[in-house]
Parts: sequence; C-alpha cells; structure tokens
Amino acid sequence: MAAPKPDPSGPVAPVAPVASSATPQIQLIPASAEGALDAAEEAVDLLLDAGRAPGDVLVITTGEQHPWAAHELSFGEAAYWAQHDAGDDVFYADASVAERAVSRPVVVVAVNGGSAATAATALPLARARAGALLVVCGDPQQINSLLGAGL
Repeated sequence: MAAPKPDPSGPVAPVAPVASSATPQIQLIPASAEGALDAAEEAVDLLLDAGRAPGDVLVITTGEQHPWAAHELSFGEAAYWAQHDAGDDVFYADASVAERAVSRPVVVVAVNGGSAATAATALPLARARAGALLVVCGDPQQINSLLGAGL
C-alpha cells in the first residue's frame, strides 16, 4: 500500500482531531537517511503552521538523536522525561526509549540511520502511539517494505 505524499508547500496533516480509536493516517515523506531528520523537522514545522499544538507531536529518530533530545538529556533523564510528562511541547525521543513515550495525536518518525531492526521495531511502535497521523521520513523502499511487514 503506497502512502500518500504530502505537498511540500502545504500542511501535512489535517487540523481537526480524529478519534483515538481510529487507525492513524500514514504519510510517507521520501528522504535519504542523511536527510530524514531535516524532513522530519520540516514536517513538524508544517504541522505547527497548520494549527497543531506542539504538545500533540512526538518525534522518534532511528539513528542519531535529535539535537533537542541530546541537549535536554544533558540536564539528566529526570528533567528530560518531566518535559515529556508535561506534554506541552514537541517531544523528541530516540527509538530505543520511544516505548516509554505516551500516545500523541501525531507521531513523526525520522528513519535517519540505525539498524533495519531498529526501524522495524520503531515503525509499529510509532503507529501504536499515533492517534491521528503517522508521518514517516526516510527511504521509501525501506519504509514500504517495513510498512507492509508490520503496519
């Protein structure tokens, strides 16, 4: 099943909330592993510009941590997870700890490296955490093979 590609000049998600019992819409943004984090950042910007609240968005990385996560973790895990629990801002998590993150209306995954096993584990987890929309940024061939296998 091919996921629809968002128009880069328009919003990547509807602003209206969708019931949490619904299967999230899945959107694929093609990007190289090196460009997946930038694509995820652009998706987050578009979501916020379209009216999504920052606390509605969880970003998961499969390779190198997002710079925000690395910075916040420098203050300690307790402070990092306290920001997650507050739920009032975009939260960035590495795939290795994403299981600890609670569901949010929108989950953005940057397939920015890491092992194929990490991506294969992160995508179903991200889908389970996404209430309305799952945006996956990365290599379309890899993602489609994983989407077909696990999502």
